[in-house]
Amino acid sequence: MILPSYMDRSVLIAMSGGVDSSVAACLMQEQGYRCEGVTMRLYRNEDIGRSGFHPCCSRQDIDDAAEVAFQMDIPFEVADFTAAFREEVIGKFVRTYEAGGTPNPCIDCNRCMKFDHLLSLAKSRGLSYVATGHYAQVEYDKDMERWLLKKAVDEDKDQSYVLFMLTQEQLAHIRFPLGGWTKEQVRRFAAQRGFVNARKHDSQDICFVPDGDYVRFMEQYTGKTYPPGDFLNLEGKPVGRHQGAVRYTLGQRRGLGLAMGERVYVCGKSMTDNTVTVGKESALYTKSLLAGEVNWIAWETLDGSRAVTAKNRYRQAEQRAVVSPAADGTIRLDFEQPQRAVTPGQAVVLYDGDYVLGGGTILQAW
Repeated sequence: MILPSYMDRSVLIAMSGGVDSSVAACLMQEQGYRCEGVTMRLYRNEDIGRSGFHPCCSRQDIDDAAEVAFQMDIPFEVADFTAAFREEVIGKFVRTYEAGGTPNPCIDCNRCMKFDHLLSLAKSRGLSYVATGHYAQVEYDKDMERWLLKKAVDEDKDQSYVLFMLTQEQLAHIRFPLGGWTKEQVRRFAAQRGFVNARKHDSQDICFVPDGDYVRFMEQYTGKTYPPGDFLNLEGKPVGRHQGAVRYTLGQRRGLGLAMGERVYVCGKSMTDNTVTVGKESALYTKSLLAGEVNWIAWETLDGSRAVTAKNRYRQAEQRAVVSPAADGTIRLDFEQPQRAVTPGQAVVLYDGDYVLGGGTILQAW
């Protein structure tokens, strides 16, 4: 059992150079914490075969974070995690696409970088907590004797979906000072303190694929080419040629280059056969899924079936479902209503009201 600590008030702030992490740092300082700032260098453009882009980890981001740290008069450093990021995030990103799934590298970055390696760095510095600019809330329930993850007050910015993997040990040492704030309040606070990044745009894209062309990135990163193959209809008959199965995602309609007399969508892929199956939109709907890599926050294990709400995409409205334990630590989810384009590799996250119960990685849907 990991009890809350009210005595040790030292924290390592993950400072990306953006406004959220800067305000998070300032709030922790104002709450009386001894703060140190760090920017995680996750990759260099030359390491991933790109140039001319300025996503996160750019020189400007580091300069902005350093400027805020100087203004707050706190120690600041840049920590090099490029090797770990390359293997644990980029490597998994490529492997998932090559296996036919659609990865969520932001979840893996949180899992491996911010709340594993960075937390280890904090402990090595003698600091008790890591704080980030995520929009979410952490609470300790004395009756349950568990740390709980709760949605942010700002529903539009809530990031609880990408934090479902946090363990009890991690939650005990994490602080999310923006959980009770709106984005407008954060920007106003930053402007009042004269932060250089008060009006800086939020990052939107996958940081290491800033132009969105993930296949070109994969080809440059791996040195591979992904060959053309057959489009198949739902009966398995060839109906055209595609440009490489990794280029297509479940539910995709645009860019197929097929003239079939009606709208068709990507309904499945076989990476072994290098085929992409297309069909009517109705073929995309399923009511059940199986998920692995399961993490529970609200309890240790799932003992039986339970009614929940669930999201299988980040921006999706929660859907009513029943979750049940399945073989080998997996879970089965049966939705009340059919769901469109449930995609292997993405996360399914379960909620009870404002609280995250847990979640996992989608393996298959039917």
